[in-house]
Amino acid sequence: MSEALPSYRTDPDPIASAPSPAMPVILVVDDDRGVREVAARVLERAGYRVLQAGEGIEALQVARAHTGPLHLVLTDVVMPGMNGRELGQRMSEERPETRLLYMSAYTEDEVILRGIRVADVSFLSKPFTLDGLQSAVRDALA
Repeated sequence: MSEALPSYRTDPDPIASAPSPAMPVILVVDDDRGVREVAARVLERAGYRVLQAGEGIEALQVARAHTGPLHLVLTDVVMPGMNGRELGQRMSEERPETRLLYMSAYTEDEVILRGIRVADVSFLSKPFTLDGLQSAVRDALA
């Protein structure tokens, strides 16, 4: 009887293909799935590790489940339930080292009415270009 040959994996090693822990981690929060997924893809291609959430409570849960550093939260201002301002306040309390970048399709006046002074925070207007998104993220992380 011949001895069985060892089996070898031919699929990629998931550990070898996992993102480096040194890459900045960004949590993208938007109730518009299309916006959220496009932003996540653009940022992943730019070299960031990306987590996603569809609203504020989910974002807090994702942040709490993530054991490593969370470098940036990119959040929509206007969302059902917990809005971006409330999420930003909670994130600042729970993870004070995490930077915040707000985004909105609303005018600056409307954003101010929702409790966010655009001059005092990192802000990205929607719709944004892919280059505009990458630039705003770089600036927020700098």
